[in-house]
Order: sequence, then C-alpha cells, then structure tokens
Amino acid sequence: MSRPSAIDLFAGAGGATRGLRDAGFRVLAAVENDPEAAESYRRNHPRVLLYEADIRSVAAPQIAEAAKLKRGDLDLLKACPPCQGFSSLAKGEVDQARNDLVLDVARFVDVFLPKTLLLENVPGLQRDRRLPQLLNELESLGYSFMRALLDASTFGVPQRRRRFILMGVRKDVGQLLPESDPLSYLPESFLTTQKTARQALAHLARHSMPDDPLNTHRKSNEKVFARISAIPVGGNRFDLPEEHQLDCHRKLNNRSASGSYGRVKLDEPAPTMTTRCTTPACGAFVHPTENRGLTLREAATFQSFPVTYKFHGFYGSIERQIGNAVPVRMAKGLGLIARSILDDSSSKKAHLPLLK
Repeated sequence: MSRPSAIDLFAGAGGATRGLRDAGFRVLAAVENDPEAAESYRRNHPRVLLYEADIRSVAAPQIAEAAKLKRGDLDLLKACPPCQGFSSLAKGEVDQARNDLVLDVARFVDVFLPKTLLLENVPGLQRDRRLPQLLNELESLGYSFMRALLDASTFGVPQRRRRFILMGVRKDVGQLLPESDPLSYLPESFLTTQKTARQALAHLARHSMPDDPLNTHRKSNEKVFARISAIPVGGNRFDLPEEHQLDCHRKLNNRSASGSYGRVKLDEPAPTMTTRCTTPACGAFVHPTENRGLTLREAATFQSFPVTYKFHGFYGSIERQIGNAVPVRMAKGLGLIARSILDDSSSKKAHLPLLK
C-alpha cells in the first residue's frame, strides 16, 4: 500500500514536514516565504518540491499539476499560518495582512479538496474573527471538523506548548464531531509519556556532534553574566538580589514577566520555545545549571528536532526558525491522527461520490 500524500503550507524550516514523514506521509510539496527558513527546509527535505514565495502569489493549480495531483487525490493538507498576531504576547498594532494569511488555506482546500486537513496555531486564533470565516468557507466545501487545545508535552515533546488544533475531513471520506477528542485517534504504539528537560538534554549529550555549528549560545556582557550567575537552580528574576534587578522589572506589577531570566527546570518539560528561545531576558531560557542561555541546538532539541537537523542562516534567524516550528514529535502525532481517520474511512469502504 502506498504511503499517503501531504502538502505543507507555511512550512518554515520543515519541522512539520519531518514529523509528517515520520508518521508515514509522502510530503510532495511545500510553501515557505522566508529565504533562510526555505534553505533550512531544502537541506533537510531535498526531494520535496519547495515553493519559496509569499503564499498569496502561489497558484495552487500550479502545485497540483507539478505534484501530479487531481482534485480530491491529496490525503492531507497541513497549514500553520504565521501566529504572532494571534498570540497572547502580541502587543500594539497587529499586522492584519499577515493575520489574513489564515484565510488563504481555504483557497488551497478548494483546489486540492484534500481528504483531511490540519491547521495548527496558537490558542488565540480561536478568538479571532477570521476563524468563523474560514470554517464557513471550509464547511461550504464539504468538511466536518474537530477542534481542540492540545499541549505538545502530551505528544512526548519535552516542552510545554499549548496549540489550537483543527482537524478536518471531507464528508464523503468521514465525519468528525466538534467535541471529539483528537487523541482518541492516536495509535496505542505512539508513546505519550511526558518527557522532561533533563531527559531531552541527556539525549542530546549522548548523540550530539562535537563540531555542531548550533552548539552555541548568546554571548553575555559582564553585567548580564553576573545576573545569570546569581539565578539559583529552578529560579527566575524574582530570586535575584537587589543589585541585579532591572529597572524595567521594578516597574512591573506583581508577577509580570515572571519567566524572564528564568532557568529551565530539569524535571519538567521546558517552557514554550519562542522566537527568542535562547535569549535569557525574554523568558525562562537560562540553562538549568550552567550560567548561560540555551544553545540553539538545545532549543531545537526541546522542539524535538533530530540532533542532526540542519539549519541555515545567522544566529537570530535560526533562533526564530526554531521558535516558529511545529514540534517534530507533535507533528508526527497529528499525522498519525490523520492517518487513523483515513484508515478508518477506508475500512468502512465508503463509496460516496466526490463533492463538486
């Protein structure tokens, strides 16, 4: 039996593609706009047809023709539109044009009419006016859905990362109920045991390469190094003595920015890896025991990237690529959920006509 097919929209450095491939999918094509993320993608997935372009300028029929896909043939369409505008961390003016990119998903669904679709984003998308608009368009194309807030740690990712997940299925293929639990579709063989930062770092220590270019962290000036050195194991900025407190933090109310200058806790999953995931001032991104921020490779490991995964670009670009990625193991789990839906529909031998 041939492997199911997939297309990855807003592919980034390819974390979701790697997870879907681990789940048994053939990823035929991908779209990514950022040049350095696109180069990272190419280095790890050279056989995938990659369109390095703004998705608004990409013609879906062109991809279908290049991938030799007829309407209705594609098994899974995955999309993870830019999420910063929907994030609880978003402040001030929001880039509405970037937020509107979520609506481009419907255009690709209309062309490919995939059997299943997967949309991953921050929880804030649930509160955005675009979600009902997108769902209405997808429903008119003949899809049913289940929605859930899932944490990456549930999939064995060594990181706490809450995400809004929308799984859709074409109604002639199957039926999903909004209140359904996506995790009920996971095969029993997929281990969901929670992984800790200690386990992730131990895995990295066993398998790391001595000449790994990502084995580097942000250099701290003397004042910042002294501040980091004063943070106890398991502590954060509230544990700093007065001489190391920042003026900006003194002005904050109560426990605001509580993660800033925090150490990763060894016996818990790591905190959410953001686009500043190796910058101690921006979160709990200080090494658990050493007086430094996380290395790029440590952050990638918390995102469950293989230790051999290649990244292209300058330091800040790689940090951003890692933080923007769908955790690889979470993508694998979601891919297996999609496969279970496809297998379930296949076992029922439904012979309903393809929706027009």
